[in-house]
Amino acid sequence: MIRTIHKSKVEYGDFQTPLELANKVCQKLIELGVSPDFIVEPTCGVGNFIEAAIDKFSSTNKIIGMELNWNHLQGLEKKSIFQNERVEIKQGDFFTFDWSSLISSLNGKILVLGNFPWVTNSRQGTIESANLPKKNNFLNHTGFDAITGKSNFDISEWMLIQVVHWLQNREAYLAMLCKTSVSRKLLNYLHSQRLNISYCATYRIDTKKYFDANVEACLLFCKFHSNYQKYFCDVFNSLDSSLSHQIGYKNNLLIKDVISFDQLKQLYDSTAETKWRSGIKHDCSNIMEFHRIGDSLINGLGEVIDIEETYLFPLLKGSDVAQNRTKITERYVLVTQKFVGEPTEKIKNIAPKTWSYLESHASYLNNRKSKIYLNNPPFSIFGVGSYTFAPWKIAISGLYKKLEFKLIGKIKEKPVVFDDTVYFLSFNEQEVASETFQLLNSPAANKFYSSLIFWDEKRPIKSSILNCLNITKLAD
Repeated sequence: MIRTIHKSKVEYGDFQTPLELANKVCQKLIELGVSPDFIVEPTCGVGNFIEAAIDKFSSTNKIIGMELNWNHLQGLEKKSIFQNERVEIKQGDFFTFDWSSLISSLNGKILVLGNFPWVTNSRQGTIESANLPKKNNFLNHTGFDAITGKSNFDISEWMLIQVVHWLQNREAYLAMLCKTSVSRKLLNYLHSQRLNISYCATYRIDTKKYFDANVEACLLFCKFHSNYQKYFCDVFNSLDSSLSHQIGYKNNLLIKDVISFDQLKQLYDSTAETKWRSGIKHDCSNIMEFHRIGDSLINGLGEVIDIEETYLFPLLKGSDVAQNRTKITERYVLVTQKFVGEPTEKIKNIAPKTWSYLESHASYLNNRKSKIYLNNPPFSIFGVGSYTFAPWKIAISGLYKKLEFKLIGKIKEKPVVFDDTVYFLSFNEQEVASETFQLLNSPAANKFYSSLIFWDEKRPIKSSILNCLNITKLAD
């Protein structure tokens, strides 16, 4: 159980920005020519950003801070900043306050400054937090994405999106500490909605030093002006660095390194015939996966299982692929369908012991939480098709931070199956698989993919990126 004090800290993202960092951020904004008439900090916490802003922005007319936590407000009352005539501190909830009315009442240049909570909506749900925006599919995910993990989001992402809407069609600035991945998601949202932005940059911050956290984070800086729609972002290694590279949109795809991509853009093809697939999704490893020890099969519950070999296939996980454990395996998985939606009742006649096993453990499978299993045949899986059963595959782990493809054949005369952290191409002929494998490991392919992959992401390698490469053009 999360202790009450720790739960409160997680719930409100209550990791306060040190005054040293707040001062450095404000100094960087001065260097960038930011001179606002009004500064708004929507979640001001203990007031360190407000204190830094008072010192650095002497010509600003008013500095407005909002805070929900009453303990922080009581602490602010004891500080001299609370008595400063340019400062106005309000108690309020970001998610219910009428920000549009406040922002529209401020005539002049606005800077929205601060540090929103670094926590996801699913994490808030885990601790039963009420500190959430009203639930809705605000990113407009559809179909499979809307009912699986893609609907999870950072609270700060939602909050930043609200801010950019406040600042549309006026001269304004945004300077916010956030996860680096969130800064890219915001750029993606601006691009997808064709919203105004005239400049964007990120400056990496040392989260270990300032927050004792191991996460890639940055100062996100945006300038807004009517009729400017520049969906590029200069990326700096630190607040003090003058060297940068540029990320931006090409062919409606966010590119990690625009210059490198432009050098190999002839290899890009969003409609390439080659199709990377992800491995099997079943969401019930205790029942569907087994270890073979000697002549015995043991499931995740520790039960010794007696079933036919018909629906059993050798299983490699992402860690196996990344660490080159691809020749042998003692791990197996039940593959109950040859394609998504295939009726499963025939298992009863083909492999009666397998069907009996599934029925006796049906409660586990029926309790799978994902909505994708609703209204599908019993014991259904996803990520399965004719490609699953091809004898040769080229595979790569989506979770590991290295671009390393593996050529994989059958194990014990059966095609290898992967979990859903692996992406793969399938082949019926070894010669074609080997030729493709050589091409994918070429310097040109490596440089092309490296220009697209953001290595700080949780799953840096994605099928959408892998599918961008036209292997036929690469061969030429």
